[in-house]
Amino acid sequence: MTNAVDTRHNTALAGAPDRVAAKRHPWRIVFGITATAVVVWGGLGLWLNPALDHQTIYKYLTADAILTGVKNTIVLALISMVIGTAGGFLVAVMRLSANPVLRAIGFGYVALIRSIPLLVLILFMGNLALFWSKLDIVNPFNQNEIWVTWDMNNLVTPFIASILALAINEAAYMGEVIRSGLRSVDQGQREAATALGLGPAHSMFKVILPQAMRVILPPAGSQFVTMIKMTSLVSVIAGGDLLTEAQNIAATNLRTLELLVIASAWYLLITGIATVGQSILEHRLERGQRKVSV
Repeated sequence: MTNAVDTRHNTALAGAPDRVAAKRHPWRIVFGITATAVVVWGGLGLWLNPALDHQTIYKYLTADAILTGVKNTIVLALISMVIGTAGGFLVAVMRLSANPVLRAIGFGYVALIRSIPLLVLILFMGNLALFWSKLDIVNPFNQNEIWVTWDMNNLVTPFIASILALAINEAAYMGEVIRSGLRSVDQGQREAATALGLGPAHSMFKVILPQAMRVILPPAGSQFVTMIKMTSLVSVIAGGDLLTEAQNIAATNLRTLELLVIASAWYLLITGIATVGQSILEHRLERGQRKVSV
């Protein structure tokens, strides 16, 4: 009797389909085609506009000044992001500290910087010489003896002022990103590190921070992409970025629209590369996390 039941069961399984047919969604195809058509229509409408001089775009797309601006934009973004991340880590540690004074300072920094528009901060740093015309390094044992004097205009150039403004602003946002990542690590990990005799710094960099990176990296990558675009704001103090160089050329040939198209094309390329790099990094991180879980 049992053999007969098993035979009928196996026969039924043999006649069953290998897999369940996926449900079709024809409207997805319609929406996809419609969205593609709108994007193509908008791009062609801009490119084929008679007000756009294509020869100017071809001429200045890889001009030396534009390439210099591209290089300065990348350097600005990288340096500002590194300094901002380091500062953000300090802010995050302060906000998570058991010391109420450090917590208050960290909270106050984040609240202050996030309430000041980045453009205002850039203008402030660009006009720092209005507050201090010079910087004196004095002898700590003799206050009347000045070792060296720096002119603030020569010390804080527009490029340096741009880095300072971008890094100070980024530190506030990265501080919140890193703080959320550190808080995502289970308290048991900290207790286990302490039980193993690891000090606070050793526990942070060997146990807590590596686990927090899976939470920190995705928003940090988005912050870097945003940083690349925010470098365009330093054009108000002639920071030497891509938009600054494009505006300088447009001031001479009066082809503002064409130079804006060139700047937009380069921003699109740079942010596209950064976005692809972020996706690859996140994929590798997720793959490593799956291997650890298995």
